[in-house]
Amino acid sequence: DRWASSTASPSRRALSARCHALLAPRGSAEAEREFRAALRLHPTDAGAFERARTELLLGRELRRSRRPRDAREHLHDAREAFTLIGATTWAEQAAAELRAAGESVGAPDPSAARLLTGQQLRIAQLVAEGATNREIAARMFLSTRTVDHHLRNIFHRLGIRSRTELARALS
Repeated sequence: DRWASSTASPSRRALSARCHALLAPRGSAEAEREFRAALRLHPTDAGAFERARTELLLGRELRRSRRPRDAREHLHDAREAFTLIGATTWAEQAAAELRAAGESVGAPDPSAARLLTGQQLRIAQLVAEGATNREIAARMFLSTRTVDHHLRNIFHRLGIRSRTELARALS
């Protein structure tokens, strides 16, 4: 704590908050509060790896506290960040936690993983499997308008115009 407070660095204060969360009793409100404080303190422009580690740890904490739905968002964010920075071992850990939280997780296509966010990649995979927007929305706990928005962004990023082309691009 002295080290973290000796500077005005939000990264150091985030690491301190994460350490407090890890020292708190498992499943306690204190642990969740400290993890969330760490996420607020992590700078968004730098330190993607440390932020992703905090997302992974919070997701793991929520899953072990029998809150898998809450955990999935953090675990997806962690997996996406680890994939984008090339930390494959950490991405695999996040994927394992997602599976433990009841999520179906396949190995991401490296080229698509670089172009799409984790959420977009999941939607694209469901489209490739033949799911409708309504089915995707129900499975991912999103609105159909949100799924439609993500699909427009997916098509734009991949330079495609149809669901058939999307299925081919992912195969």
